[in-house]
Amino acid sequence: MISIQKIRDDKSSVAKELSKKDKSISLDNIVKSDSELRDLTKKLNDLQSEQNKQSKEIGKLKSKKSADKSVFEDLKKLSNTIKELENEQRTKSQQLRDMLLQIPNMPHKSVPIGESPIDNVISKECSSKKELKFKPKSHVDIVKDLDLIDFEIGAKISGTGFPLYKGNGALLERALINFMIDYNLKNYDYTEIFPPFLVKPGSANTTGQLPKFGEDMYHIEKDDLYLIPTAEVPLTNIHKDEILNLSDLPKYYLAYSGCFRREAGSYGKDTRGLLRVHQFNKVELVKFVHPKDSYSELESLTKQAAKILDMLDLDYRIVELCSGDLSFAASKCYDLEVWAPGEKKWLEVSSCSNFEDFQARRGNIKFRDENNKINYVHTLNGSGLATPRVLAALLETHQTKDGSISIPSSLQPYTGLAEIK
Repeated sequence: MISIQKIRDDKSSVAKELSKKDKSISLDNIVKSDSELRDLTKKLNDLQSEQNKQSKEIGKLKSKKSADKSVFEDLKKLSNTIKELENEQRTKSQQLRDMLLQIPNMPHKSVPIGESPIDNVISKECSSKKELKFKPKSHVDIVKDLDLIDFEIGAKISGTGFPLYKGNGALLERALINFMIDYNLKNYDYTEIFPPFLVKPGSANTTGQLPKFGEDMYHIEKDDLYLIPTAEVPLTNIHKDEILNLSDLPKYYLAYSGCFRREAGSYGKDTRGLLRVHQFNKVELVKFVHPKDSYSELESLTKQAAKILDMLDLDYRIVELCSGDLSFAASKCYDLEVWAPGEKKWLEVSSCSNFEDFQARRGNIKFRDENNKINYVHTLNGSGLATPRVLAALLETHQTKDGSISIPSSLQPYTGLAEIK
């Protein structure tokens, strides 16, 4: 959430920066609502001051036994007026907050300006340029031929978008998850968390999924709980409504979770096989850091995620998102995309984002700085990684002419296999 003080101080600059993400955003109603709320608050404060003054005067008159009945009636009227204004103030405060919650984060000054994915910038490409000397099969055909995933049975049980992994397919999926968890725990200072997969609305509000993207989440109405679209949601809320000490920072958390997305806006997009599913597995990395360190932390987070692709012997590239392609909550983001030779396309497998203090303001996550002042932390998150498209690219990249799959050496200790025949 953007600070209302920042909007008050320089509305035109904030509006200009927001237009780089979305030209339709207007701050006029927010400014008007804020002005009305401040006028109301001043009026309320003045009346409360008058109430205190009258109460003291009545106290003196009581002690002298000279208080007139009308004085008490006037004070009661004033008290009723104050209660009405307090209710109005609460309503207007919530209305202002609701409007602020609909405004996205501002892009960082280093973000390329653009309107769509075609304006994104490829910052790094890591490719062996290895070409398969036969016509590569799609992962959809590979998993069917090797009996690794059954999309039909998954659809029979739960509907489309819920793949059923079986045999060596289930083994390979579990191996990917364990490999990614172990790599990050052994090489970086993460604390592993196994989080709840259901969260309260307030938790999804902290990270920016709610209220704007509620239709893309699975909601259990009876309990008013949401299935998580990513472990970013429970991890970021670990320190909701807390004040951390300077010595606590940085804090790094890692979690495996199932992820659930309705993909309400996926009409017209490629939904074949594992490319766009409603349930999938992911290892998530979340950081709470000092504001001065957040952009160096973003670079290191992106390198950590990319290292996993190196170890899986996959061709990939790092893409710096332009302003118009940034997510609602991100100030800056790098996407990692792997090359899938069977699909003949780049597949996004990770987003590494710096949210600056946007999520921290929504979740009231603060720290006491070196000057003993209380400020908001900066939060970051990155997929390390999401498995469906990684698995698709892995199968397509490491397929052989006879239809087998060579298992990358990094995964062999987890599968006990050098290949799937």
